[in-house]
Amino acid sequence: MKRIGMLTSGGDCQGLNSTLRGVAKALYQEYGNDIEIYGFRDGYRGLIEGDYRLMTSRDFSGILTIGGTILGTSRQPFKNMKDPDENGVTKCDKMVKTYKDMELDCLVILGGNGTTKSANMLREEGCNVISLPKTIDNDLWGTDMTFGYQTAMDIATDVIDKIHSTATSHSRVFVVEIMGHGAGWLTLTSGIAGGADIILIPEIPYSLEAVCRTLEARRKRGHTFSIIAVAEGAISKEEAALSKKEFKAARAAMKEPSIGFRLANELNSMCDQEVRVVNPGHFQRGGGPDAYDRVLTTRLGAGAARLIKHQQYGNMVALRNNDIIAVPLSEVAGKLKVVPTDDQMVETARAIGISFGDGAEYKDEKKKKKKDKEKDKDKKKKE
Repeated sequence: MKRIGMLTSGGDCQGLNSTLRGVAKALYQEYGNDIEIYGFRDGYRGLIEGDYRLMTSRDFSGILTIGGTILGTSRQPFKNMKDPDENGVTKCDKMVKTYKDMELDCLVILGGNGTTKSANMLREEGCNVISLPKTIDNDLWGTDMTFGYQTAMDIATDVIDKIHSTATSHSRVFVVEIMGHGAGWLTLTSGIAGGADIILIPEIPYSLEAVCRTLEARRKRGHTFSIIAVAEGAISKEEAALSKKEFKAARAAMKEPSIGFRLANELNSMCDQEVRVVNPGHFQRGGGPDAYDRVLTTRLGAGAARLIKHQQYGNMVALRNNDIIAVPLSEVAGKLKVVPTDDQMVETARAIGISFGDGAEYKDEKKKKKKDKEKDKDKKKKE
């Protein structure tokens, strides 16, 4: 009899239920009645406290299109996992004890960066673990795509799409704040798909002057409105020069609730146009998965079941070049997949005139003017 534990940890997103379904259906198909699947309630909390229930095939029926997670989730910071309590016992100790007491053959964990670090910790403690890459930020190292990302991109793009009509009607600048603290994938792709004029992401620090200059240049070309897609983790060039301690202090002292509102306030005081903010927030993580994520989560779930069958534990199931593969957790844990500043997606955006607020387009203008002057000088000499 195979005994498998499953949990969903960290922030929720689209595709958690469809992934659980993919794992379970593939396991039932392989083992029939010779398998028991236990679901831990509220992520690692359930594993820590031994809060779980035996699930049946009926639990996984009809959940392909449902958002959220039927198991519930919670945040259990990795940095606190080995802090001892009053009895000298850590959360890690409690999780390992639950795993061993239940005599599990494998623990299947769905989560993002913090979750993956804890999964790797459990692997190091001798637990058989398989993880699946969940996050709308698409910032997990080792996989081309995380589940939830595509659906969240659809939602963020739809928000930008719908802002265009009111922005045009009122000749306003709209700042649309997209989720993404440490990586700008979601803002970058939804910004391109939604036709944003300026995209601000954490990897490319922006200058207020460059942003204002772009807005003014658009006005001079006859465009009465502008759309700025800004990642919640976007930083200015001034902030990029600060130490981590100084940066945290500066953000803590920020009077606005988020970077989008701060940017809007600053632009309102510097530009002639009216600036408004749209923050779809957790709406981006809500609802069921789109068709792409339904297929991806089913493939990843079946991939996890395949690894269990062959006892290939200690891996994250990943999508690489459209193939489902296993990537060692030791290689994944603690690594953030950020947007390279020379990424082809960034170059594509620049090629069609999207600004990243870094003034790069104006540097090109200066180079062009310099070349033009040199050509004029050469021409005069020849004459």
